[in-house]
Amino acid sequence: MRVGLLTEGGYPYADGDARAWCDRLVRGLAQHEFEVYALGRGPGQRAGSWDELPRQVSRVRTAPLWGEPERRRGGRGGRRQRRRFAEHFAELAAAISVPYGSGAPHGSGVPGRSTVQADRFASGLYGLADLAGEYGGLSTALRSEDAVRTLERACHAPGTPRGAQQARLADLLSVAEALERALRPLSLDWYGGAGDPGLSGVDLCHAATGGAAVLPGLLAKRRFGTPLLLTEYGVRLRERYLAGAADAGDGRSLSGPLQAPSGAAQALSGPVRTLLAAFHGRLAAEAYARADLITPGNTHTRRWQERCGADRERLRTVYPGMDAARFAEVGEAGAAQAGGDDRTLVWVGRIEPPKDVIALLHAFAEVRRWQPDARLRIIETRGGEDPGTDGYPAHCRALAEHLFPDEAADAHSAGDNPVSFERLGDPEVPTLADAYAAGGVVVLSSVAEGFPVGLVETMFCARATVSTDVGAVCEVIGGTGLVVPPRNPRALAEACLALLNDPERAARLGAAARARALELFTVEQNVAAFRGIYLELMSHCPVRRDEAGEGGGPRPFARPAEAHVPGRWTPGRDGDRFGHWLPGPAASRPASEHTPAWADPPPCEALGVGPRPSEEGA
Repeated sequence: MRVGLLTEGGYPYADGDARAWCDRLVRGLAQHEFEVYALGRGPGQRAGSWDELPRQVSRVRTAPLWGEPERRRGGRGGRRQRRRFAEHFAELAAAISVPYGSGAPHGSGVPGRSTVQADRFASGLYGLADLAGEYGGLSTALRSEDAVRTLERACHAPGTPRGAQQARLADLLSVAEALERALRPLSLDWYGGAGDPGLSGVDLCHAATGGAAVLPGLLAKRRFGTPLLLTEYGVRLRERYLAGAADAGDGRSLSGPLQAPSGAAQALSGPVRTLLAAFHGRLAAEAYARADLITPGNTHTRRWQERCGADRERLRTVYPGMDAARFAEVGEAGAAQAGGDDRTLVWVGRIEPPKDVIALLHAFAEVRRWQPDARLRIIETRGGEDPGTDGYPAHCRALAEHLFPDEAADAHSAGDNPVSFERLGDPEVPTLADAYAAGGVVVLSSVAEGFPVGLVETMFCARATVSTDVGAVCEVIGGTGLVVPPRNPRALAEACLALLNDPERAARLGAAARARALELFTVEQNVAAFRGIYLELMSHCPVRRDEAGEGGGPRPFARPAEAHVPGRWTPGRDGDRFGHWLPGPAASRPASEHTPAWADPPPCEALGVGPRPSEEGA
């Protein structure tokens, strides 16, 4: 089948969210043809390179959610167009002027204000999409004075919460610019026309994340009846909330459609954060309501989705698949013995505030009181200091120097610090597997986590772990590691001491962790799950929806499935009247060839069967 893979800020770019997962999914499902529709978050991604794409990726189309919009036909338009825009945008503005989640009590069964606002949001969203399809891009209209005045009227309407009523002109301008970026997928030419079927020619839309990437899938489902599959390994709505609350005065904490105007590091006021959070909340609820299936990556994500309105009957938890092969050597050795230095604690990751390295250093000070020969190796996985960390890594190094001064055996020996800061790729730790194998116990000290990828990698390496109870940590680790409350250095220290003083227990936990990871979190498990989900969705949907039956309605399964197997039908050579079916990925054809000549062959050719020689007659 032909799959439209919808991404935002990730695949096929060389960096970004869910990049590795998407690449493994596409390579694992080589029997399908993929078309990638990617939304870029910033100029750095466009300047970077792409991954080497597999042959089953027949085309890639990209569009930016940053900078100035691409100029397309359409503008403010005539009077009728402006009137229609005002009506639809007014519905959208009225929906987001009420904070997401307000309304009747949850589970009361009474249609409350939230239900009404959800209907108004959907009406406005799809009305704007239809307008963009008829007249072209909406960028000029969304940034116009009419749009700002419409937002102002919605914010000052009776009954609007105080947070929206306090919006000033500068706030409304910021909201209008952010909405224009978030709604750019409505104006793209991805939906077919002029010989290019685009998303109208795919059998399935698979959104690899929430947020703006879902919009093309929602439009394809509404216009063409294309099934929509939504995968979230980290709830995009939750990320928006955390980004807005982490530092209300720092626009740099936001990215993509929520970024400060013109990409500047400007402060976002309370009204701006309120309106944008309401918009993304409504968008998430609409996506959960319309998607045919939703695949959260863990129970933590699943609870968020259920709370936002997702139907439990359409939720399937699919753990992200990870490559266990690169940790096999360390893991097989570690399953038999703890390996590394039993007195050493290891921390691996990016040094940033959510990782709470400060608490880890205070916990290690307590560990040193009871085990003076213990050591701590902090291994950074990213070179250089991220500007968004505001000097947090330097602060951690300064605290380590203050808590643990260099120690020397005598007056003639060089001092040595029990805490070392290293970088992945250094001679001592050239690979991730070497980093996890550098000690007897691996520590995760975060105060916020989605799906803890580093924890799974540690489990593949058969290392005992001490983790904080955040995100999906308990679900991932099961009973194969120690879990303590976050922001509790004393509890973290006691758990670390328990494993440092009992290497045999650490070895048993490490072996159990590796067995659990190999059972649940491998690429093979993930690909097998999505292979079944793809087939399940297509079993309830026509292979092609462009065949009309009686009454003008779609005729399911009008063409045989064999007509869509990637490959091509070639005529015989040298007088041979029997054609040859050449299987192979669709990428062997030109990317612009959307309707191959073999897509609608006679029935016998569709099955790869030619006439029998005896039937051709003399």
